[in-house]
Amino acid sequence: MERQKTLHFQIDPRSGLPVYRQLMDQIKYYVASGGLKAGDQLPSIRDLAVRASVNPTTVVKCYTELQHEGVVEMKHGKGAFVAASSSELSDAERRKIIGKLAQQLVVEAKQLGASKELVEIVFREAWDQLPS
Repeated sequence: MERQKTLHFQIDPRSGLPVYRQLMDQIKYYVASGGLKAGDQLPSIRDLAVRASVNPTTVVKCYTELQHEGVVEMKHGKGAFVAASSSELSDAERRKIIGKLAQQLVVEAKQLGASKELVEIVFREAWDQLPS
């Protein structure tokens, strides 16, 4: 089935991680969470480049790498689609990934001298600002 979903991407130029890897990881998270399913269409190269404010070549590299990993299938003239072989994460795998992200947030917040309460408030605000 060829359907396109609304995806939200966030690029952090200060993260030290190449932009194409940031895009790859976010697409993998969507697939792993079930937000993207086999057959779902990804944004066009041009559309994703504009939305993420990156060079189209970066998106090409992202999609090419995802294709090599078996996450994405490229259909000539139609675009990029989630591969049939892609699968969702188990709850344990999802918890492990979120735990790593939370650990990074906690460490950086403590380095900034932030309180647990402030982190919770900022987290809730960020969560609530994302469209459903």
